[in-house]
Amino acid sequence: MSLKDIIKQPEGRRLEFKEAIPTKAELGKTIVAFSNDAGGVLYLGVRDEPREVVGIPEDDLMSVEEQVSNIIHDNCNPVIIPNISSVVFEDKYLLKVEIFRGSNLPYYLKTAGKKEGTFIRVGSSNRKATDEIIAELERQKRNTSFDAELIFDKPLDEINIESFTAFYEEKTDEKLEKNTLKKLQLINTYQDEEKATQALVLFSDDPLRNEMFPYAKIECARFKGTTTDEFIDQKTIDSNIALQAEAAYDFVLRHINKGATVKGVYTETRWEYPVIAIREAIRNAIVHRDYSLSGKDIKVAIYDDMIEITSPGTLLPSIDFTEMESRQSDIRNKVIAPIFKRLGIIDQWGNGLKLIAKDLKEYPEIGFEWFEKGLQFQVQFIKKNYIAPKEDKGFGFLVDEYNLDINEIEDNIGERALVILKIVSENSKVTLAELAEIIGVAERTINRDIKELTDKKYLDREGSRKTGDWIIVKQE
Repeated sequence: MSLKDIIKQPEGRRLEFKEAIPTKAELGKTIVAFSNDAGGVLYLGVRDEPREVVGIPEDDLMSVEEQVSNIIHDNCNPVIIPNISSVVFEDKYLLKVEIFRGSNLPYYLKTAGKKEGTFIRVGSSNRKATDEIIAELERQKRNTSFDAELIFDKPLDEINIESFTAFYEEKTDEKLEKNTLKKLQLINTYQDEEKATQALVLFSDDPLRNEMFPYAKIECARFKGTTTDEFIDQKTIDSNIALQAEAAYDFVLRHINKGATVKGVYTETRWEYPVIAIREAIRNAIVHRDYSLSGKDIKVAIYDDMIEITSPGTLLPSIDFTEMESRQSDIRNKVIAPIFKRLGIIDQWGNGLKLIAKDLKEYPEIGFEWFEKGLQFQVQFIKKNYIAPKEDKGFGFLVDEYNLDINEIEDNIGERALVILKIVSENSKVTLAELAEIIGVAERTINRDIKELTDKKYLDREGSRKTGDWIIVKQE
């Protein structure tokens, strides 16, 4: 990505802009947060709001670089070595401070100490790490995971794993004996005594699972309309984690439509959403969620216009959803993930995102968005051509702002015309090709609808064909 494109980007998990050197504390927070997370780049000489490149005087570059380097060295612990360089943008000098993800986690402010001075990156802000997050960073340093930790609350022989044993043997044709449990790291030895790991408790049907992990569940809901104001159906899936994916997937299938089309002598059925992609997203949410975060569960929400899946825990540092078709593999839960693979619930490593990307290609009318919201990761499958029912007043703004008769437009031109007007109201420079892609029809179809809208004086064009704007005509 060019520097010009980078400067247009919003601040986020890996990017920050500052007009000048911030205070020692603020700079230190950003540096340790980048080091504890996925790394990042800080550009000095760029005002964030409004975004403007102000630059740094050339004569000051060396001294600014030295100040930044000294602040990082004097205030951050363990040692963080930044990559600092000057770059030129439109004849103005910027200082680029690049921080790589550290291996000696956690990083913190010396003056505050580890407990109070450890920060992580959440979106575009630096947030003080909780005890849970500090513990997770320390596990990452030791190259272990939360699900591999031993539990001492109950003797191993008293933990009920009967249903998981039956499920495992059915799926793998392999006896789940103690040797297998050890091989899978579901049990380990501590001071000559065999102990269960956190993972075994999560796979069990023992009451201890609900005591230790009351939020290791999936909350499913089918809402009426496009908000959470009213739900049609809901279900809590609090079985052992091996069974959760199938139950949540079944809930989705119950609440989405399946249509049929005739091609030649054959009838083909097709779901309204890419169900393979949704299945993989649900599986990923279970396999890669952060089970150490208390008070957070997985949520599967179905609206009239989209399906939304939210999982506790931020995206792993090495995973990039903008490169879904490349094989990417990183494991948060080092015991749970291999067992899911052995059970056939997940495919080969790094294949999940490729399956999602492949399935989405068969559904050009479905948009895909992903977000990091606080300490949660969320994906959305969105109907691009969704039209709210008239009683829903989804197009009420056309009446209120432009005095349009939406019933007349839909009856005479078609419901697609209302979608076009809605898109135009949000982006006056949208092109015919973009409209065709968003709505999922041929460009000539859009051209025909646009012609009817302009002929009937609902829509007008101001300026040239390439750089002009669409104007919705207000009716008298």
